[in-house]
Amino acid sequence: MKLAVVGGGSTYTPELIDGFARLRDELPLTEIALVDPDGSRLELVAGISRRMLDRAGHPAKVLATSSVREGVAGAQAVLFQLRVGGQAARDVDETLPLRCGCVGQETTGAGGLAKALRTVPVVLELAEQVRAHAPEAWIVDFTNPVGIVTRALLDAGHRAIGLCNVAIGFQRRFAGRLGVDPSRVSLGHVGLNHLTWERSVMVDGMDVLPKLIAEHGQSIADDIGLPVELVTRLGVVPSYYLRYFYAHDLVVAEQRAKPSRAAEVAAMEAELLKLYADPSVDTKPALLEKRGGAFYSEAAVALIASLLGDRGDTQVVNVRNAGALPFLPDEAVIEVPAVVGAGGAVPLPVPAVEPLYAGLIANVSAYESVALEAALRGGADRVRNALLAHPLIGQEAVAGELTRLLLEANRAHLPWVVSA
Repeated sequence: MKLAVVGGGSTYTPELIDGFARLRDELPLTEIALVDPDGSRLELVAGISRRMLDRAGHPAKVLATSSVREGVAGAQAVLFQLRVGGQAARDVDETLPLRCGCVGQETTGAGGLAKALRTVPVVLELAEQVRAHAPEAWIVDFTNPVGIVTRALLDAGHRAIGLCNVAIGFQRRFAGRLGVDPSRVSLGHVGLNHLTWERSVMVDGMDVLPKLIAEHGQSIADDIGLPVELVTRLGVVPSYYLRYFYAHDLVVAEQRAKPSRAAEVAAMEAELLKLYADPSVDTKPALLEKRGGAFYSEAAVALIASLLGDRGDTQVVNVRNAGALPFLPDEAVIEVPAVVGAGGAVPLPVPAVEPLYAGLIANVSAYESVALEAALRGGADRVRNALLAHPLIGQEAVAGELTRLLLEANRAHLPWVVSA
């Protein structure tokens, strides 16, 4: 079984390799192709990947290539985990919106739109290579903004499912607090990518969320960066990303007072690459835990194993709405539990969503549609409309200034800007 990782030169890839090695019975890989245009990084990452697999006694071979065609040819599954513009572009995404009093984040708000503008065209070009050279392969997208990118892939007719680590992170942390095996925990996870709430936590058929909040409310609130009073009053657990909505002004003040996350990650990556270059390093470095993406490897293995093995189990993924949330169009992409098998993922029925959450979901989903149009067709007016549609921006003057700043900063990645 061959798996390709587009963006395989990422410093995060050894986290994936560690998961593949530990969960080899679930996903019996014989070849892992790492595809990346940065040859120097790719060789370092491929080197430690080979050493990790050798140490684990895993038989899979690692192919390192800059050729998408060579990498994806014959693959049964292709993971997309790329970052157009690297950490430098991310730094702009996280700092430029602050100049207009808006949250600076790489997947949410103005920064998320900038990333979508850069990323969607590139992802669609890569997906066409997959269609040409591995037409039966499933594309698993971990590239942010996952909801918009997955919608673009599905609209273009690709066999694609979006994946995020938020749900599995909650599942593992809740299981730890309850002292039970994670396999016994299922979530009432609902919303859009990076805009979700846990409305139930089921253990052996019983909802223990009220017990969790009553006994562990403060630690849960600390994890998501929101007041425990809010969690207690709502009776649900918002994802960390809801902090950008529920505590917008506080977040802006915090971001203005410290270096960007991109700057922190860039420094980590430099250290990680030094470690990867050391031929004696054959295990996942501890520093990688601070890089982000916890439990993604387990989620990716489970999803691919279900797609290729037709397991019919339930996982939280990004998939077409198809009526699951009746207040959204069927073609919208949502993040909910779904039954996963050889035919893809089918969302499970979702209990009626309270207006407090449904309103924000509908607003952001509408923004994602406008943002995708801007990413596909370009044009300053479409970008401005997307910013105007986003609930974290929504003011005409701010949208106009952000449009000017974002297009200028991303000119190198957006060939249409010259005529915008």
